[in-house]
Amino acid sequence: MRTLILSDIHGNLEALNAVLAAAGEVDSVWNRGDTVGYGASPNEVVERIRPIATRNVRGNHDKVASGIMSVETFNPAAKEAALWTQKHLSESSTEWLRELPTGPVVCRNYTLAHGSPIHEDVYILNIRDAWSPLESMQTRATFFGHTHLQGGFGWDNGRWFGIKPQHGRPEGHSQWTLPIEESRRYLLNPGSVGQPRDGDNRAAYIILDDALNTVTFHREPYDIELAQGRILLAGLPERLAKRLREGK
Repeated sequence: MRTLILSDIHGNLEALNAVLAAAGEVDSVWNRGDTVGYGASPNEVVERIRPIATRNVRGNHDKVASGIMSVETFNPAAKEAALWTQKHLSESSTEWLRELPTGPVVCRNYTLAHGSPIHEDVYILNIRDAWSPLESMQTRATFFGHTHLQGGFGWDNGRWFGIKPQHGRPEGHSQWTLPIEESRRYLLNPGSVGQPRDGDNRAAYIILDDALNTVTFHREPYDIELAQGRILLAGLPERLAKRLREGK
């Protein structure tokens, strides 16, 4: 079974469409949260992902955009984007976001979370953050997001290790495959579809292949200029457009 794993689409329709086209035929789609926020196409992204995502969890931007959580915890640019998103979301999009489940969610011996499986809004940035989730993990692997950084952490017989996909120069499509070993535990982040922050501006995603016991990290170029143009035309902060090109 091939599963497409997405996270942090953030209202970027151009990036999402490029990823879906590149991924090809899959058996299921797992959406790791923050479907909206920052980008200027929230309704279009919801309409695109809603019929195809077989599993979803909510992100902090989904909660703020749908009115579940206060915007006051956000930085100024994120706050402005969240308020714009609230104003422009359709009623049906808002309702769908409100009904997204709280992570973690277990599916086929995998755990899905937006942030840490210990708490949905906690970032996993280093092994200190990953230690407790790895120790307490009851499934084969946990897929998380929130940081916009592709990669993750692993645990093997009391020792931890980092996982950093090797993509080379950020041009064209690239992929890097990690074999999943039964004796190990994994915390894996597909990276961000719509706003990568690891220095690679290409959209990021994962393909999980249960038959091959592999996780393949992908990067896919997309029409960044069009996504930037939508942000600027919407009157959203210029910084949000600029960081799409920077990838950070």
